[in-house]
Amino acid sequence: MNIFVLSTGRCGSTTFVQACKHIDNFSAAHESRMGELRNRLDYPDDHIESDNRLSWFLGRLNRKYGDEAFFVHLKRDREATARSFTRRCEMGIIDAYRKEIIWRAEDDPTVDPLDVCRHFWDTVNSNIELFLRDKDSMEFWLDSVEEDFQEFWERIGAEGDLSAALKEWSRKYNASDPEKAPKKGVDLSYLPVRAAKKAARVVRKLPDFLRAA
Repeated sequence: MNIFVLSTGRCGSTTFVQACKHIDNFSAAHESRMGELRNRLDYPDDHIESDNRLSWFLGRLNRKYGDEAFFVHLKRDREATARSFTRRCEMGIIDAYRKEIIWRAEDDPTVDPLDVCRHFWDTVNSNIELFLRDKDSMEFWLDSVEEDFQEFWERIGAEGDLSAALKEWSRKYNASDPEKAPKKGVDLSYLPVRAAKKAARVVRKLPDFLRAA
């Protein structure tokens, strides 16, 4: 049986795998196929995979694994997750979401990065919830780790060292740097970059004869 941990990220997804490494009858990895294209979802049997980008491959995941897998919806408090993401709003998936998916968020200087991160939390979790309506799954909250991880352990028939697995949750993996949090409100540091990118888009949309003038 394959097990997939679906999440927004910034919610203990790395720690989840560290805990699962104390399970003897499943392999476990975090974002192990992130750089793949053709074989993006080719995971070994009896494997636990935690990868927040899987929330963008739900259709393919259903086609390949359907009802044969077990799913964990890993969640952290909306505000705590959003604030963690603001410390990384110039990198990774939240940067792509802000600039390319919510396209105008990159152009509008009045958009607070924290609001974009809240929007991301809502979008990803609602997608996962819809996907899991007819799936064998469980909800796992970071705020109730000990109780939820023991339920997870039982539901998958895990064998190994549960005590050591639970201790992993007291450690911090892939934590954000609180010093990198942007100031609340308008993020003025983005303005020159935003203005340049917006101007470039306008130029690209002009007819050839105007661009050449």
